Amino acid sequence: MSGAARSCVYGLPPAALAEVPRDAVQVSPLIPGAEALEALAPESLAGAVVAAPPGTVERRYVLARVLQALGPGAPFTAMAPKEKGGARLRKELETFGCVVAETGRRHQRICETRRPEHAVGLDAAVAAGALQRSAALGLWTQAGAFSWDRPDPGARQLLAALPPLAGRGADLGCGLGVLARAVLASEGVTRIELIDLDRRAIEAARRNVEDRRAVFHWADARIAPDLSGLDFVVTNPPFHDRGQEDRDLGLGFIRRAQQVLKVGGTLWLVANRHLPYEAALNDLFARVTPRGEGAGFKIYEARR
Repeated sequence: MSGAARSCVYGLPPAALAEVPRDAVQVSPLIPGAEALEALAPESLAGAVVAAPPGTVERRYVLARVLQALGPGAPFTAMAPKEKGGARLRKELETFGCVVAETGRRHQRICETRRPEHAVGLDAAVAAGALQRSAALGLWTQAGAFSWDRPDPGARQLLAALPPLAGRGADLGCGLGVLARAVLASEGVTRIELIDLDRRAIEAARRNVEDRRAVFHWADARIAPDLSGLDFVVTNPPFHDRGQEDRDLGLGFIRRAQQVLKVGGTLWLVANRHLPYEAALNDLFARVTPRGEGAGFKIYEARR
């Protein structure tokens, strides 16, 4: 081990379930400003605590990356809700050569282990979950990002309805950059801000949207960056937080769009049909026009 002096934490493990060292560096791609998990030097960590993500490929990637960064024998605690990967967590760690002690509390499975001297299978797990170009999507993508392994039907519906746009705009919750790519097909667009909470999405979008008019922000689109006077906003807002439906997420995107648009500017929004966004749209915008509905989705054009 090359003088490991610090620990890392991935995500937000419940304080009642694991003690996170005060010097632990945050490496979650969902927390803007965190260090990149990929940037951790091999055998540079003295310990790690991980709130493991639910997706199998994503979770194994995170576990493998952390194990690569730990010094031999360094302690490693990983946890996940039983129904969201926790039931498989011990076995996954064991496939990497770890000896695991497992407990259960507060609907979470908690695995305590140490970095084995001879870990196995790490490179394959990292390769499977790393940033890569998908032949099926024709895009750069990474496990864990929104719609990372299949086309999103909501985005496809919005793309079919979008007219050519012009001026300065933003893609709130840009994901892999699918909407922005289409928007930039219009020569009238002078600049588009791509904003996403997920660093992996931003890194993929940088490769998918190779256009000098595109500017990228790893940030919470509901509060940052500081924008105003935009001509248009396009968004396919999230409505889940940590696996639970949260309708306030989409409402936050709608409020943010109203704040950053100039008078006369336009929001183009796609949402699942059951989400009650109409009242907020009508309260915040001068004119709201349905522009399509089908396959469980609805599209609105809202003019400020």
